[in-house]
Amino acid sequence: MFDALSGKLQNAFRNLRGLGKISESNVADSLREVRLALLDADVNFKVARDFIERVKAKAIGERVIQSIQPGQQIIKIIHDELVALLGADQAAFQISGDSASILMVGLHGSGKTTSSAKLARLLQKQGRLPLLVAADIYRPAAMDQLATLGQKIEVPVFVARGETDVVRLARHALEEAQATGRNTLIFDTAGRLQIDEPLVRELVRLRELVRPQETLLVLDAATGQEAVNVATHFDQALDVTGAVLTKLDGDARGGAALSLKAVTGKPIKFVGVGEKVEEFEPFYPDRMASRILGMGDVVGLVERAAAAVEEADVQRLEERMRKGQFTLDDFLEQLRQMKKLGSLESLVGLLPGGSEMLKQTDMSKSEKEFRRMEGMLCAMTPLERRNPQVLNARRRLRIAAGSGVKVAELNTLLQRFTQMQQMMKKMGKFQKLMARRGGLPPPGFLGR
Repeated sequence: MFDALSGKLQNAFRNLRGLGKISESNVADSLREVRLALLDADVNFKVARDFIERVKAKAIGERVIQSIQPGQQIIKIIHDELVALLGADQAAFQISGDSASILMVGLHGSGKTTSSAKLARLLQKQGRLPLLVAADIYRPAAMDQLATLGQKIEVPVFVARGETDVVRLARHALEEAQATGRNTLIFDTAGRLQIDEPLVRELVRLRELVRPQETLLVLDAATGQEAVNVATHFDQALDVTGAVLTKLDGDARGGAALSLKAVTGKPIKFVGVGEKVEEFEPFYPDRMASRILGMGDVVGLVERAAAAVEEADVQRLEERMRKGQFTLDDFLEQLRQMKKLGSLESLVGLLPGGSEMLKQTDMSKSEKEFRRMEGMLCAMTPLERRNPQVLNARRRLRIAAGSGVKVAELNTLLQRFTQMQQMMKKMGKFQKLMARRGGLPPPGFLGR
């Protein structure tokens, strides 16, 4: 996420951290690198200029000059100004009551349909009863895609094939929601390759009927500054309440995220950080600023883990580890729990210094190794996973052939597992010894 921008800012920060004494000239030199990094990321020229001026004014202030580490103080100023640029506080999502409507609008290909389903899943987890409405009357493929996604996340989808009037379709959808007790309608509207008058008129008519509590503009983050121009046009026509930035896991330069609030005055409310339906998050300006500056987002990582993994499963695995009863079945379960958290690249990106780590490590290779390990474990029978000691040469040949690997790779996996098992047994013995001496570490201290 914003790898190019993050890397260039890290280079500028290396110079800033080395400043033992600061002056207007050496601050200007360092901030020039920051400004170039912002412009390369396709940030609006005026936004980048004003940002640098605010940082510079604070950086040559009395408190920074007298600081023991002026370079670090300037980096903190950049972080705080970046948070302000992204919107300062998390924007409220105004959905309440027994009959709420959300309009999802945007250009063709921006990710409206997928984002509609992801939002429905998020609201469902919060206790709402969403109904997805296939309001793109021009593209049957969009209706099919929404119906498939709705089935996957177990949210009903209203589809009216053959309907040529979007207002009439919306009226029927409102009646359907009332009849079935669904309290949140999410309208996946039609898009165009560019904004035109017929599209705007249709969306205005739809908005006047459904009176949405939220009108969310879905923008492709990879389009950079152009996304902000699109946002300005849609906002003038529809008075949007906020934006959804999609495809942040791709080659997003950052221009849209960093310019949107300053240029349009509209906040980013959600971000799509991957293709999976669960890879959709509320937007937190402070966390995004930390990610861009290479400081990670540990809170986001913890929240993702809490949402994806059952606490009871974690405690059960922890107990088995402590008693030295960890099996290949447990190992397989751990791999699958990790997959629920998202791609390995996205997880590493949430760690402090993760962006630097990603440059030095081929995460696609690590992901491939994880998939191969899962394949080998799945090729075993339940008996073999519970009792690896039964894995003789004949069984190993069968498992290797079944999972498409060489026997040597399977042997390496089993050796690593044995070493891990032995280490866990030693930990369990150590904890028992500590317990007898009255100094048992807190629960989970060694098992996590």
